[in-house]
Amino acid sequence: MKPVDNRKQGLTQEILLGEYRAVYRYVLTLCRDEAQAQDITQETFLKAMKAAGKFQGGSSLYTWLCTIAKNQWLNQCRKANRETDFPDQPIPDGEPPLEERLADKDASRAIHRVLHQLKEPHKEVFTLRVFGELPFGEIAALFGRTESWARVTYHRARKMIIETLRKEGML
Repeated sequence: MKPVDNRKQGLTQEILLGEYRAVYRYVLTLCRDEAQAQDITQETFLKAMKAAGKFQGGSSLYTWLCTIAKNQWLNQCRKANRETDFPDQPIPDGEPPLEERLADKDASRAIHRVLHQLKEPHKEVFTLRVFGELPFGEIAALFGRTESWARVTYHRARKMIIETLRKEGML
């Protein structure tokens, strides 16, 4: 595709919408979900229409639109990660928090047994957080990852332990 020179003809709605299907296909390869791809594509074109005057033609229109789409997709991914990140909130199950159960010898043995069945990095992150009492920032630094990654990994490890203990009738 040739770059569109908006100084000569301007970016019209028709020109932008001519790229809709191609951008939708690109977004679908990113998210692999038709409904999400439709939403992201629509948001992309809304942003593009609002910013049409800023397009300078330094790249193809398709490339510009795909950049906007990719940023929209990344923003949705970040938002989804924030919404599923509940690291310090107890799981509302009517049971004492998992960490408090470590004081009971039998419960502690069961938790340790399940903990050792976990795969890395879940096992190490949980151990560093609960037994090493490290803050998430330090755990993240040890792995060369973000604090959010450490929080999510800890939460998932905790959830795996609880689910396993429930299956075994220990909770």
